[in-house]
Amino acid sequence: MPRRKFIAGNWKMNGTRAASVALAGAVAAQVDSYTAVDMAAFPPSVYLEAVGQAIKSSAIALGAQNCYHEANGAFTGEISPQMATDIGCKYVILGHSERRQIFKESNQDVNRKVMAVLGVNLIPIVCVGESLEQRQAGQTAAVVREQIEGSLAGISAEQMRNVVIAYEPIWAIGTGVVATPEQAEEVHAGLRRLLESRYNSELASTVRIQYGGSVNAENAASLLSRPNIDGALVGGASLKGEGFLAIVAAAQSVSQKS
Repeated sequence: MPRRKFIAGNWKMNGTRAASVALAGAVAAQVDSYTAVDMAAFPPSVYLEAVGQAIKSSAIALGAQNCYHEANGAFTGEISPQMATDIGCKYVILGHSERRQIFKESNQDVNRKVMAVLGVNLIPIVCVGESLEQRQAGQTAAVVREQIEGSLAGISAEQMRNVVIAYEPIWAIGTGVVATPEQAEEVHAGLRRLLESRYNSELASTVRIQYGGSVNAENAASLLSRPNIDGALVGGASLKGEGFLAIVAAAQSVSQKS
């Protein structure tokens, strides 16, 4: 079975409640024709319920931008996987480079969260990616391998079927600089080979690997047409309905041609 393209909008720490609901509603009203693409919106956690209501009758799924690995307790400011499930989330982004860099999350931290998320039947989007210095030093493959092996430690083959991976080169996030389709495909193909060596070829062929890093309407088709790029984790371009929908349309077009 071909892998369905998956376009996810990570709104990060942006927007008001009213603006978030308006954006969600505008996108939800126009997605019915994109039947070959999976879609999800990841608003700030304080707006999850409101956005969930705005998209509940559409094909767009709801996701949280992060969570903690404990179910409950004295963890001020955190939300648990159980809370994300309770409010209607299907997905959770884990190990985003901003979490790794700004909040110093380690591979072990991400691994705990992946285990907790899978334990309540949420689907984690596990992010990996290298810095500009690491790429220039020829360390991309080693960095990504270390992140995958650490973040997915102890994950069984059966569990891996419910994991999405996102490759997001740090140097391309929010900078306007995009990895070329060739650069992105090289890393995605390497990730699939890594999954094959960790598990098996059949499983590796089913795992979806998104690209993230300044994806927009202009570059989406060239990226998504590559054989191992199965979607996009979209940042800034997802904050405008027309920008997000243009990327979804590109994914639909690529899917229909394949």
